[in-house]
Amino acid sequence: MPPGLSGPDTWLMDGSRPSWTNTTHDWARATDLDHLARIRHEPAEFAPGGPGHLVLEVVAYAADEAASRAGGRCTITLHRDGSVSVADDGRGTDTRVDEHGRFVKKPVMATKDLRFFDFPDAERLPDGHPRRGMSVVAALSEWLIHANRRLDGAWTQRYEHGVPVTGLEPLQADGTTGTLVRFLPDKSLCSHTLPALDDLRLWTARWPDLRILIDDRRASKAPSTDRAAE
Repeated sequence: MPPGLSGPDTWLMDGSRPSWTNTTHDWARATDLDHLARIRHEPAEFAPGGPGHLVLEVVAYAADEAASRAGGRCTITLHRDGSVSVADDGRGTDTRVDEHGRFVKKPVMATKDLRFFDFPDAERLPDGHPRRGMSVVAALSEWLIHANRRLDGAWTQRYEHGVPVTGLEPLQADGTTGTLVRFLPDKSLCSHTLPALDDLRLWTARWPDLRILIDDRRASKAPSTDRAAE
């Protein structure tokens, strides 16, 4: 067993990536450049309304995790540099070990979500627009950083316009699990701004299993707002 892997959440070396069962994404490919290019060429189709839709695409995954665990927490942070981060306390993105002993993270950022992308009527996000998946966020961001903490290890990876520009870089374990996604929306979306805080609270309230904290740091002394505590 590779160093650092232990416990019930560990996937042992179980064959090549193509042998792994695809549930939400195709394990056989790490990056789908044609898929990412299609999204970048049609920002109005895949991010209607602009950056606010990207935020909801990310939070939807935290909501999925919370629903599967009968509850969860999530923090949405609006940073002064225009980026947004979404952090949750879930199990972390599925990460396995291939037949060569290499860590492989489910390719959620750089390939299509098989449940939603080609089926725009499958699910609607709270803004009323179709859910397409995390690759929309990655493709329509100048950069995106995905920090992933699991019981069997922790890693971070950086993407630019959806394409990974680093490998999985180990993080120091801190006893927690979950994901943190921070992204800077692409300039193609600059004609739109993030929704008002009241709208963001209203939208995220539609996920009852997820306790959401919104932290607006764009003003020097802006207070945090906890929807669940109101």
